[in-house]
Amino acid sequence: MGFLIVGVLLLVMKVAEFGPVAELGWMWVLLPFGLAVAWWSFADGTGLTQRRAMRKMDARKEERRQRSLEQLGLGIHAGKGSAVKRAAPPPASPPAEREAARKETVTAGSEAVPRRDPRL
Repeated sequence: MGFLIVGVLLLVMKVAEFGPVAELGWMWVLLPFGLAVAWWSFADGTGLTQRRAMRKMDARKEERRQRSLEQLGLGIHAGKGSAVKRAAPPPASPPAEREAARKETVTAGSEAVPRRDPRL
């Protein structure tokens, strides 16, 4: 991108006959455009452009994932590769407590109805 900016500036200065660029040859004025083409060929040929695009896409994906987790309230921690902490499930009650709760009865009118534990 830098080569293009320099090339455009030199081209405008040459056409406007401004400063010392007015006396430069056209080859020197158009050289930055050739260098830009050479750089793009090199960057595309070695995969540099594709790797940069993939890194950028991965960063956006991770940012979107973190934002979604935060909106869901799943407790995120900053940092790459950090584990997401979720609320621990409630501890299971001992079997004796569950059995006692199951055997309790609730009076419904004149009948005794066994109480059911919702965790069972």
